[in-house]
Amino acid sequence: MARSRKPQRKPRPATARRPRPQRAPRPTAAETHLLRLAREITGLPLAAALEKLAAAWAPGGSLPRDVAQAFVRSRGDKTSALALAWAREQVRLALEEIVAAAPKPGRGRIQAAPDTLAWLLLAACESIAHEPPSAVAERVSAILELSGHGATAG
Repeated sequence: MARSRKPQRKPRPATARRPRPQRAPRPTAAETHLLRLAREITGLPLAAALEKLAAAWAPGGSLPRDVAQAFVRSRGDKTSALALAWAREQVRLALEEIVAAAPKPGRGRIQAAPDTLAWLLLAACESIAHEPPSAVAERVSAILELSGHGATAG
């Protein structure tokens, strides 16, 4: 009786395991808030955009707390740090477009390129988070004046 032979299997070549694609981390509350803020100010007049930014950064609001927490958590995590910086940059870019489209400020005001003025105005709005609530209206007025688009600008 003939014995049937099992077909011999060829050994499989060793294959390198492919790393699983990493999923992007979920956006933080700060990133979501910043991106929404960038959309909300797009196309607004400069004074209205600055008012909205100042209100978002007002003391006691959620944005300053969310950004501070996201900043602390992102230390040592380049992906998180870049995501937070990118979201903030979207706000600055939206503000830059508004500055570029706004009428030129009057004499005696800051004469700077739109990107520089947008950076400066955003930093001023962000600093409102560190002011006492009673000083916010005065700071907003100063920011509008600084931009050359305040009530007494001209």
